[in-house]
Amino acid sequence: MSTLSWVLVGAVVYWTALLALRNRGALPSYVGTQGPIITLHTKRGRKLLDRLARPKRFWRAFSNVGVGIALVVMALSFVFVLFAAVSSLYTAEGTAVNQPRNVVIIPGVNEFLPLSATPGIVFGLLVALVVHEGAHGLLCRVEDIDIDSMGVALLAIVPIGAFVEPDQDSQRRANRGGKTRMFAAGVTANFAVTILAFGLLFGPVAGSIAVAPGAAVGGSFLGSPAAQAGIDAGDRITAVGGERIEDGDALEQALEENGDATVTVTLADDREVTVDRSAFVVEAADGGPTGLSADDTIVAANGESVNTEAGFRAAISEETTATVETESGEEHSFPAGALSTVDPDGPAAAAGMPEGDVVITAIDGERVTDRDSLTAILQDTEPGQTVEIEAYADGESETYSVELGEHPEGYGQVGVNVQPGVSGVVINDFGIQSYPADTYLAYLGGGEHPATNSFTGMVFFALMLPIASMFDPSVPFNFAGFTGHVTEFYVVDGPLALLGSGVFLIANLLFWTGWINLNLAFFNCIPAFPLDGGHILRTSTEAIVSRLPFEASYELTKTVTVSVGVTMLLGLLLMVFGQGLLV
Repeated sequence: MSTLSWVLVGAVVYWTALLALRNRGALPSYVGTQGPIITLHTKRGRKLLDRLARPKRFWRAFSNVGVGIALVVMALSFVFVLFAAVSSLYTAEGTAVNQPRNVVIIPGVNEFLPLSATPGIVFGLLVALVVHEGAHGLLCRVEDIDIDSMGVALLAIVPIGAFVEPDQDSQRRANRGGKTRMFAAGVTANFAVTILAFGLLFGPVAGSIAVAPGAAVGGSFLGSPAAQAGIDAGDRITAVGGERIEDGDALEQALEENGDATVTVTLADDREVTVDRSAFVVEAADGGPTGLSADDTIVAANGESVNTEAGFRAAISEETTATVETESGEEHSFPAGALSTVDPDGPAAAAGMPEGDVVITAIDGERVTDRDSLTAILQDTEPGQTVEIEAYADGESETYSVELGEHPEGYGQVGVNVQPGVSGVVINDFGIQSYPADTYLAYLGGGEHPATNSFTGMVFFALMLPIASMFDPSVPFNFAGFTGHVTEFYVVDGPLALLGSGVFLIANLLFWTGWINLNLAFFNCIPAFPLDGGHILRTSTEAIVSRLPFEASYELTKTVTVSVGVTMLLGLLLMVFGQGLLV
């Protein structure tokens, strides 16, 4: 059974037991139930809130800032949800982010949140909920609104909400400004916790973590030479042929310089592993001209035996066509070059190159074998320069005189989108996927990266890390904290070194506390009931409508709030379930 199935079975068993206890009157008076959700009520803490609320001018000023922030975020969220909803209608396939299972923050169910991240996520969620509702309670007392009770809501043992129950009569007597500040206090507190958590993470905590020496292995391709040798996720390669290496780039360089069919590497645990290299296909373009597919192994090209990527490229370097033989005995012939899709509005199309896929094999007589060699040649050209481009279209070779456009970096541009590899085939003669440990640490303030030039940029990238592979295809892994085998790629150093591996725990707690608080604040700013944004929308609309020179203010306020709320609800539903409805 899948993880989701086990969760559903567990939920049914839990709900059945909960109903049985409630029907027998076995639940304490402070425990309430709403379906499968338990609510724990308490009246304790009200005196503490009264003491904390004494600097009323400070808290009102604090919440006024929050009201301004909430109004801006509400407007942006309205525009974003509408745009995303309309876009989904015209998108044939949804992304993994839009899948219903990935909408909920449940590790193991949400495919971006591994079970190993559970402690950090639960802690962050609990902090976010307590702070959010505690701020509501605090502003209730600042605005002299009585509180009936406070508590938390649990699904089994997982906190899914917290609440403050204001006295309804007291709330109705409060002025409009006081109620608005009270509703905005929760998101304001979440934003404040986000700044504190990420500030600590980006500063002393990430500064105490360093990347461990060696090439971090995020995984190995199934059936690849590395996989067959037993190298897998969590391993760290520290030497090749007895020569130490510091990172993934050094590993690639060492393998390129070592053209032997067999190579011995040393892992971080001092194991020596012998890898029999082969021209293993890790990626092949769908519908490409080669006929090859991922997991194929090329043993010969143009009559030459090959077992490394360098050997394969050398075999095809002179001829614009390649005939390869795979380990299974199949033979494939195809034009060998840069597989490109012609932009119908680009220079290549203007020169007569047909729309669709072509394979560019030469520019001004200089051999093109892949995207990198194409880019290297074009970097020596100028916009407006005319070049002779040899390309295969529908199996026939043609030469086109193309007047180059201008690339954003200033050199000549052909007007094509180029796929990686030789004719769309990517070969890896070792077979590992390197884990970008230094990049992720840099995003969190532990290294040099353009994104770390500002706190806002670092927060943005921290938010994206759990879905990193979705917005950056070059990154094959998502980052859910320093958990599991990921900790093998880092060492503790710097001011917090005395805490040892405890630094990883602190980093995870801060990461998820900041991440969840910020997302909870954004979510609660959605202008729809029963969220805080819906209440703020109502009080703000009442304030505007009350100044209009006509009656029927209640009806107009209700019309605005209901219309906005229904629009947001439909938008959110379309984002999740509406992919491709108008395609």
